Amino acid sequence: MNSRIIGIVLLVLGVGLLIVGMNSSHSVADQVSNTFLGRFTQTTTWYLLGGAVSGAAGIVMMLIGPSGKSA
Repeated sequence: MNSRIIGIVLLVLGVGLLIVGMNSSHSVADQVSNTFLGRFTQTTTWYLLGGAVSGAAGIVMMLIGPSGKSA
């Protein structure tokens, strides 16, 4: 499979996870957790971190492309 295709898939997955994380950060449970504990719930944090890492990996894979020449 072409690494650029994998990069696009990772980028789309990352954007999707970021959207889910941002939506869940506005929930009542996350607002209460943020008010009293000063942080979001673990689920929201994992969505945001996973989305950022996946998106960054997708951008890197799309920009670098294949590292070697195929036969």
